[in-house]
Amino acid sequence: MAIRDDFEVAAAQVRAAVQRFALGLLVLACFAAMLIGKADTVLVENARVLALDLASPVLEAIARPVAAANRAIADLKEFASLREENARLREENARLLSWQTAARRLENENDGLRALANFREGPEASFITARIVGDSVSAYVRGALLNVGRRVGVAPGQAVLTGEGLAGRVAEVGDNSARVLFVTDVNSKLPVLIERTRERAILAGDNSPQLRLTLLQSVGGVQRGDRVVTSGHGGSFPVGIPVGEVVETSEGHVRVRPFSDFSRLEFVRVIDYGVTGLVNSGPAPATPLPPPPSAASGQKVR
Repeated sequence: MAIRDDFEVAAAQVRAAVQRFALGLLVLACFAAMLIGKADTVLVENARVLALDLASPVLEAIARPVAAANRAIADLKEFASLREENARLREENARLLSWQTAARRLENENDGLRALANFREGPEASFITARIVGDSVSAYVRGALLNVGRRVGVAPGQAVLTGEGLAGRVAEVGDNSARVLFVTDVNSKLPVLIERTRERAILAGDNSPQLRLTLLQSVGGVQRGDRVVTSGHGGSFPVGIPVGEVVETSEGHVRVRPFSDFSRLEFVRVIDYGVTGLVNSGPAPATPLPPPPSAASGQKVR
């Protein structure tokens, strides 16, 4: 017992001395390390490498369960997102199947009506892809200049389409260029119909980003979100070309937002539907588009 008490007393004295001179000992140790580093850099570098070699397995052993936990968490999150995606795809697939059933029914019904009425298809449409090389957008004009012209079969009155819908029509044609009149131009008047109600109207431009419906029999029957397509009347374009969407029906006025984004147009398609086009100078027949020359002005597809 006496030896144990003596040991505890000695340990307490050593602890007190260390605590009293701890700061000084740390300063001396740092100073000694600096001296050793300045005196023998090779020794310090070897010591650092040895410490890293000893610490690397420990750090790797610690990192493995952390990495495994991170992977498990990521897998759980991905599994949850996959469940949501699977549910969304199932719902979308069900909608597509219903649309497919309706489309097949309408196709069969359409085939029967065509056979009953001895219906004949119109001329096959052909098109040339053209680049917009200049614009004519100002306070009074909404149009653009194309790099294709009469030499590759472009004619006044032919439709100009983007991937979204009708952009306008060819107004003037040169040998190697053509001017397009956008549907937003104040001189553009287009026979259209409301796709949902099949009601006819005239879609007119006013040099603003939106179009207005005129000569509409019943404004109350038009709703926001209704699609506006060409009616095929007047000999301009065939029926069913998408033009825009109704965005405003207030105060007896119907405003339509065109599907085509005219601020981002770079390439368009000049399409020959085999119908007579309407231009300001009078109707002009749209001649068939012959195979284009080897120049990179456009491409014809049938």
